[in-house]
Amino acid sequence: MGGWWISDLWSNVNGPVLVVSWLVWVVVSITLHELAHGWVAIKLGDDTPIRSGHMTWNPMVHMGAYSFAALLIIGIAWGMMPVDTSRLRGKYADTLVSIAGPMMNLGLGMIALVGLILWEPLAGGYIFSGFTIDDPLKTNLNIFLVSGAFLNFVLMLFNLLPTPPLDGGRILMNLWSPYRRLMQTENGQWIGLGIFILFFVFGAPILIPVARELVFGVRDVAWVLLFPSMG
Repeated sequence: MGGWWISDLWSNVNGPVLVVSWLVWVVVSITLHELAHGWVAIKLGDDTPIRSGHMTWNPMVHMGAYSFAALLIIGIAWGMMPVDTSRLRGKYADTLVSIAGPMMNLGLGMIALVGLILWEPLAGGYIFSGFTIDDPLKTNLNIFLVSGAFLNFVLMLFNLLPTPPLDGGRILMNLWSPYRRLMQTENGQWIGLGIFILFFVFGAPILIPVARELVFGVRDVAWVLLFPSMG
């Protein structure tokens, strides 16, 4: 049986760096994910994020005490951005608001991935001859960048799963009216809950290796193309 995730990680080599990296990236990624929803909603005519006090960098406002507790206990968390869809302007406004969060995670993942691609060649002296960076900084920042890229790609893929309350479910409801009508019925809400549970139980474990292969696959291809001497 596994123990507490923090103690399990902490006991490994580089465990403290893994734990701190994960905690920092989860909080930052969820906060920016929710702010992205808010920024787009405001741009499209809804000031609810402002009036509710959610346009802040304070992660406690976006995540809340229960989410922070879940993060500390099981290593995962969630956030919320209040939006009044009736105040949005444009046919696809709600879709744009919904997709803004996953796109923020994509952007954060790409930033971390680019950093990861460049960091080891920089630290190893492959970018500036004679300039190298030693451990522990070399390994610690590598772990931090891997964690950021991996987590944000997982968050993007997970949030795009086509079931409420995930962003992908809202996007599908906006774009496919039969699905929206079904999800707005009492039976549809139960069906949606069942689909969410199935996706969470069976889909999430699939997303983890997909995100891992994406991070390391893109990194390795980039190294071959940009820094062939590393091989």
